Amino acid sequence: MNLKIANLYTTIAAGSSWLIAHSSKLVAFSFLLFSCKTVKKVEQIQEAITKKDTAQVVVIKETPVVDSAAIVADIMGKVAKNKIDFNTFNAKIKVDYTGAEKNDNYTVYLSMRKDSIIIIRVKGSFLGISAEGLQLKINKDSLTLVRKVGEKYVMNRSISYLQEVTEIPFDFATLQDMLIGNPIFMSNNLVSYKNSNSQLLVVMVGELFKHLINLDKTDNRVLYSKLDDVDVQRNRTCDITFSNYQPLGTYLFAANRKISMAEKSKLDISLDFKEFTLNDPLKYNFDPPKNYKRK
Repeated sequence: MNLKIANLYTTIAAGSSWLIAHSSKLVAFSFLLFSCKTVKKVEQIQEAITKKDTAQVVVIKETPVVDSAAIVADIMGKVAKNKIDFNTFNAKIKVDYTGAEKNDNYTVYLSMRKDSIIIIRVKGSFLGISAEGLQLKINKDSLTLVRKVGEKYVMNRSISYLQEVTEIPFDFATLQDMLIGNPIFMSNNLVSYKNSNSQLLVVMVGELFKHLINLDKTDNRVLYSKLDDVDVQRNRTCDITFSNYQPLGTYLFAANRKISMAEKSKLDISLDFKEFTLNDPLKYNFDPPKNYKRK
């Protein structure tokens, strides 16, 4: 019995000695085990925070709804604000053009009454007719051309004649806007735009033309207009550059314009307005002689 007790004491003592000898290792192991559990918990918490933060970021970066109608209305409003309104307009214009077969220059004297009449007098050539003293009257549905030098005659045609000669679908309102300096062939069907620091580029598509228009953001002046046929088979294009803006009443008037038209052949036209007045009495009249031959 005493031997058994002695052996028990010996075993306990040995175990105590081992425990004491390995206590540092046990502490280290316990700390490591606790640390692993802590790290795992921290990782789980961090993962939860990360997921929460990610969800919040997604909400912040959510694409806002774009009110395209408001954008179109704003852009078109800027263009309309600068559109020149008038009762009458008089001008003297130096015109240079370069065509496929010849280059020429002439002086045009212009009088317009809004939505009523356009009177043009030419020194040089116009619409492919070389003559001094050529005169043209255009109203909403017809035109009358008078040649006073060489073969003298009066020619009456519908407004469609102007479209045939220029190969541009001009009506009275479009021609009127072009002469006064307003953008032509505008459409509310805006398909894209680019907003830079100084300019606004807008692309719109109408019934006949795709229209790129470039506006100066400081005062919404039209700087450039490019028209391309919607019908790609025709491949007709027209580029108009507006420059040298000067005061005209309460408006800004582009006193210099360059027009480049191309389809089967190319035609470049430069308009330099030497004189121009707004809402004065018409300076030029039109009274075709009765004894001239009719065509």
